[in-house]
Amino acid sequence: MGKYEQMTDDSILEQLGERLSRYRLDRNVTQAELAREAGIHKNTVFRLEAGESTQTKNLIRVLRALGLLEQLDALVPEPVPSPLKQLEEQERQRKRAASKSGQQSESKSTGWTWDDDQGDRS
Repeated sequence: MGKYEQMTDDSILEQLGERLSRYRLDRNVTQAELAREAGIHKNTVFRLEAGESTQTKNLIRVLRALGLLEQLDALVPEPVPSPLKQLEEQERQRKRAASKSGQQSESKSTGWTWDDDQGDRS
């Protein structure tokens, strides 16, 4: 069981807020400056850092302003299909190209044939 399983929602929000605050301070940015850069109100940054609930859009804006937006992949990774689904997808992949409809084969379009007797002029 992971460490977050034992934590309350409020505790997780507090920890997230503390981390955001440390990233902001490491960049030597005030709450007001971060708010301006993120396009949100200073009180929203304060609430996020205090572990209070806010809109997800505001969190995304703060993550973007702090240069942490790519970390969302770690937060919610892309779902990986099961091995059985991966095998099914491999089997469905094309193995060869289809012939072009409406086009004649090269032998018909050039008039070339295998029969040597037809072209014999003796």
